[in-house]
Amino acid sequence: MEFFKSNSSVGFMRARKIAYAISAIMFVVSIGALVFKGLNFGVDFTGGVTIEAKFTQQAQPEALRRSFEVAGFEDVQVQNFGSSRDIAIRLPPPSGETADVIRARVEAVLLAADPKVVISRAEIVGPQVGVELRNSAIVALISTLILIFIYVFLRFHAWQLSAGAIFAAIHDPIIVLGFFALTGMVFDLSVVAALLAVIGYSLNDTVVVFDRIRERFEVNKRMEPFMVLDQSVNQTLSRTIMTSLTTLIVVVVLLLLGGPVLQSFSAALVVGILIGTYSSIYIAAAVALDAGLTAESLFPTRKKLAIDDMP
Repeated sequence: MEFFKSNSSVGFMRARKIAYAISAIMFVVSIGALVFKGLNFGVDFTGGVTIEAKFTQQAQPEALRRSFEVAGFEDVQVQNFGSSRDIAIRLPPPSGETADVIRARVEAVLLAADPKVVISRAEIVGPQVGVELRNSAIVALISTLILIFIYVFLRFHAWQLSAGAIFAAIHDPIIVLGFFALTGMVFDLSVVAALLAVIGYSLNDTVVVFDRIRERFEVNKRMEPFMVLDQSVNQTLSRTIMTSLTTLIVVVVLLLLGGPVLQSFSAALVVGILIGTYSSIYIAAAVALDAGLTAESLFPTRKKLAIDDMP
């Protein structure tokens, strides 16, 4: 079954300035949100305590929050996940107390609420570990971008395509980060994993378009570059849209039914897939075109040796 015609003729390259304007607005808003509002870092990055517990009957998040405050804990976050009997508790970084002492205090509060409560998960991360994880995440993202540039350049032998791929690879995660800054959703290691997945997903779509660009240039090296890029994007449009839709179906179900524990991860994927699809259609090829991509960039003409220079 074919939902999109393979011979569509949408003028993507003619609309690239509109796409640039849309991307610029999203980019500026995202950077502004990151600078002035910042990310709501999770325990992975700030340090703290994460507890998951299962009650024998319906849990009362507000009552539990008050119990923790009475016990001396501050800024406690308590919420249901999975079912009304499952509770996730997040506490700020411990100060001057050992992990065993904190665990005992938390268990005392939970046992007072339900003597048969089962603690299924208890993680305590110190502030120093959180800083190290944050630095490692930044290094991972930067390393990914550098390796993408090298990979695309070696595969296509054209820096213009590498520039387009890198611009799209930076464009997508920045907008996802801006979304998290604007919404205040928890940013933890699972979101970093989602960001890396989004970069890979977007790059995969971009490389498919770039492969078609190389094929079209090889068939007709004299064709205008903007026509080649338009044809290439149109010929891969069906594959791009259908791949995005089928992936989104799974991720949206995960967002709706996965509960609070998977909310940040699945939300990052939903936003990232939407933005990644947009950038692979409108941004990556358009940037390569404005960077001066021609058939000569992909298939350099070999200079003929003069007869006098021949041995």
